[in-house]
Amino acid sequence: MSKRKITGFVMELFAIFLSLIVLSPFLLVLFNSAKKSADIVISPIALPNNWGQLLTNLSNVIHNQNFSYFKSFQSSLFITAVSLVFLTVLSSMSAWVLVRNKSRWSDVIFMVFVAAMVIPFQVVMLPLLSTFRGLSDFLGIRLLSSYTGIIIAYLGFGGSMSVFILHGFIKGIPRELEEAAWIDGCSPEGTFFRVVFPLLKPVQMTVLILNGIWIWNDYLLPSLMLGLNGRIKTLPVAVSSFVGSYVKQWDLILAAAFLAMIPIVILFLCAQKQIIQGLVEGAIK
Repeated sequence: MSKRKITGFVMELFAIFLSLIVLSPFLLVLFNSAKKSADIVISPIALPNNWGQLLTNLSNVIHNQNFSYFKSFQSSLFITAVSLVFLTVLSSMSAWVLVRNKSRWSDVIFMVFVAAMVIPFQVVMLPLLSTFRGLSDFLGIRLLSSYTGIIIAYLGFGGSMSVFILHGFIKGIPRELEEAAWIDGCSPEGTFFRVVFPLLKPVQMTVLILNGIWIWNDYLLPSLMLGLNGRIKTLPVAVSSFVGSYVKQWDLILAAAFLAMIPIVILFLCAQKQIIQGLVEGAIK
């Protein structure tokens, strides 16, 4: 066996090993979703004895009044979809302006976006709540425990990474395309939406997936902005309804977590080609 074949075989084994490590949390959730609570406590890493218990647990979760799966699913879907639409459009516009209007202030603003990426959320979560509470009183608009407030928060926290990714991609777009549109009488807004915006599709897909996975799975921000017992609950927050002070229903907790994971896993599997394409084209740009 040649040295190249041996190296390839070792790399394949290493890739399989890494894949098992990455998939292990998902597999543990799946296996334990098909067990009773006592079995989970006794042997959390063992295979389930009866896979039919999975359907029983999922049925108990869906019909549980405290969990309200379909209502929580609708809330998560609405928050994620609206946040992604605004993030994509506004971040694309911001990145384009920062790239094409070169000045000292544009560089400073871009560095502020980059610096915001390294600030931990835990540092700003209490000032965030007090700021939103003050804005609610000043503007007379309910920002806490509302869709409006949490969507604005996601725009703020997700905008820095989105602008950073789009900024690098837009620098590779020839300026001559925009100048040709200007010569034809196109306005700056028309140039962006008719010429530049369609060219951003590959990298926008990457931005959508990265932010979509984060927003869908996020627990801390919705728990602070919406409250654990509020009228609006996302799926991760709703899962906590099975956790009490003295009793933890592990079979229902893991079954609910499995239900919350299914939509984003399906989305990732369907869009993996676009994700890879966006990352590759963004790296080339």
